[in-house]
Amino acid sequence: MRDNYDFSQSVKNPYSQQLKEQVTIDLEKDIIQYFEEIAQETGISYLNLINLYLRECMENKRKLSLIESNN
Repeated sequence: MRDNYDFSQSVKNPYSQQLKEQVTIDLEKDIIQYFEEIAQETGISYLNLINLYLRECMENKRKLSLIESNN
């Protein structure tokens, strides 16, 4: 490994802006607290954990059951 690297000719990744999009979302406090607790255990930020969970739901085509039961 070199002691110094020359980044003077480097170019910013042109696709970096397409990778993620910042959004505002209202989440209930207990949901945020849940992911913050996992974040402390894992060392991964709670925002990344939420993103990972949503990605897993998307990749597995997991859908919510919006039909209420009469129990």
